[in-house]
Amino acid sequence: MSITKLKNSIGTTGVTYVVIALLTAIASEIKVIPFNGENFRFGLGSITFFLLILIRPSIPLIRTGLITGITVVCFRLIGDFTTETISFWASLQNHLPAFLYYVLFAIGFSIIKIEPYKAFPLLLGAWALLFEFIGNSAEHLMRYLLSMHVDLGFREWALIAGTALFRSFFVVGLYSMITVSEQKKQMQEMLGVGADLYAESLYLQKSLDHIEQITAASHELYRKLKKENLQELSVQALLITQEIHEVKKDTQRILSGISSISTEKRNDVLLLSEVLSLVVTANDKYSILLRKKIAFQLSLSVDFETTQQIPLLALLNNLTANAVESIEQKGEITVTVYEEAAYTYFILKDTGIGILEEDLPIIFEAGYTTKFNNHGVAATGIGLSHVQHIIQTLEGQIQVESMDEGTIFQIRIPTKNIRK
Repeated sequence: MSITKLKNSIGTTGVTYVVIALLTAIASEIKVIPFNGENFRFGLGSITFFLLILIRPSIPLIRTGLITGITVVCFRLIGDFTTETISFWASLQNHLPAFLYYVLFAIGFSIIKIEPYKAFPLLLGAWALLFEFIGNSAEHLMRYLLSMHVDLGFREWALIAGTALFRSFFVVGLYSMITVSEQKKQMQEMLGVGADLYAESLYLQKSLDHIEQITAASHELYRKLKKENLQELSVQALLITQEIHEVKKDTQRILSGISSISTEKRNDVLLLSEVLSLVVTANDKYSILLRKKIAFQLSLSVDFETTQQIPLLALLNNLTANAVESIEQKGEITVTVYEEAAYTYFILKDTGIGILEEDLPIIFEAGYTTKFNNHGVAATGIGLSHVQHIIQTLEGQIQVESMDEGTIFQIRIPTKNIRK
């Protein structure tokens, strides 16, 4: 490791120590005192400390426990001196046992190596319960030895055990919720990327087909020129054929990579309702980005698991994004899904500007577009041709109807082709 990287690592670790120690010390002042006096407390410090070491970057746990324990004790000593008239020794006797709790708790998780247990909440909670009980018991015993007036009856031990049980599994449950939420967010992002890649792979495949045709035509030209003894022109035609062939190989490699990624994403299983929820969420954000006020209505009378979430996301995202763009400032987009006979229907209705009647027969042709940038340059116009291609791949059909205000797209796909 370079000196610069080492310095950055030390700096980052030092900040982490300080953040964990200070947050724990502050949280520990939010407390409940179950026994008489200030000798024993149950605060939020231990909950905060446990949660922070679960979500922290990798740093030495024992050192973290030592620094946190010292910070908590110092924090409480300062609090005593500013609010009460109490001797330093008496204050230290009251708060020094807290140091023992944090050190023992950190040592426990350092011994078992906490990382492998993060994927097993029940085991993680059980270990936390054990270390909580050991730490709190040691703290309680130390208070007894220092002050000689803290009770050690069954009620106190039962309360320590019960509190350890509650705090341990509360933190594990909270951490699991955070983890699940983060994983769901990552899944949504990856599915969106997968859907985009799938749609682009269709266009790339179409380009590859054209390259194949051009390669064959160029080679045929070479043969004709050679047959006519036009040596110089035939050599040029052959060189062009070879260059096109190289482009074809590069395109095939790119297509293979994209296809493998999109196929991997299709191996997952999602509910149809989850797919539609992703579509609505993504396009709601898109409408906000465009500074439009659009109300989304989603109605599903059927729901089932599908392994075709990538194709469905690709086509539904495309249509919904087009609907968002067609609405000028304020409007509504309604997505309805139902099953009839052996088909699943997707009805997408918007209150946008609609499509000209004379354009309806050609909207699915590659190159058709009504979108132009600020310089008057047309968009690629490959969106709806992609949609039609995906639907044809799923053996479905699509119909479009333009109204005075808005457009309705109706998609019909055999249920067996999208249902797991």
